[in-house]
Amino acid sequence: MIYKDIPDFDIAKIADSGQCFRMNPLPSGGYSVIAFGRYLEIRDLGGGRNSFSCTEEEFGAIWADYFDLNSDYTGVASMIPPDDRFLQAALDYGRGMRLLHQDPWEVMVSFILSQRKNIPAIKASVEALCDRYGKEAIWNHVTYRCFPSAERLAGISCGDLRTCSLGYRDKYVAEAARQFEAGQIRFDELKTAGFDAAKASLKGMYGIGDKVADCILLFGLGYGNAFPEDTWIKKILEKEYAGHFPKELYDGYLGMVQQYMFYYARSTSYAAIAPLNSCD
Repeated sequence: MIYKDIPDFDIAKIADSGQCFRMNPLPSGGYSVIAFGRYLEIRDLGGGRNSFSCTEEEFGAIWADYFDLNSDYTGVASMIPPDDRFLQAALDYGRGMRLLHQDPWEVMVSFILSQRKNIPAIKASVEALCDRYGKEAIWNHVTYRCFPSAERLAGISCGDLRTCSLGYRDKYVAEAARQFEAGQIRFDELKTAGFDAAKASLKGMYGIGDKVADCILLFGLGYGNAFPEDTWIKKILEKEYAGHFPKELYDGYLGMVQQYMFYYARSTSYAAIAPLNSCD
């Protein structure tokens, strides 16, 4: 167990932000995280102090980057115009949330599954996939399942995948696993290809459109200007910005800004109130 004082870090908000689907509350308090084949428990001790159930070595090698702890989140506030009342409110509400740097294969499958599903349904499908096809591991008497590899899923039929509540998405997952195993998807190359080229490659895959591609770029490949537009974001853009969000103001931080917008709108009664940026 190690202890860290981390500014702008709220594990409850991170867990509820819709970025990943294997972060869950613990009965005794805190949250568990399963990522990169590892299991971690985190507890908010108050005052910015958190406990992590790992060694300093593991924290530095895996979790510091996973939670994006080397990025300064305080500077985002200075980018927001004073008259953008919506984004000011979203930032205040979401302060402490961070962009996770996840395994791109897990991100790809998880967000393929996210199509036309709410977050609880996505989590259920991801867990079913892990329970049935993920490798079993043990941490301190806790038994858990790792996210299944592409190699494992490439050998599973669509019919069997469908039993994990994948629905019509079974064929998309099966094809992604096949392409990955065949070397047609190379995440290391996508990370250095540049935003436009990487997005075009992802959209060339079966079952991946703009929103899923942007989620993979943002959460799995480290492209900070990816701006996934789901139904929540599209409603916000129309309601608050007449369909024209000033993306140029947030170069390099668009993905972070999008997460504040999404989390605020989904977690509050925002949908029922008048536009915050209205002059009326």
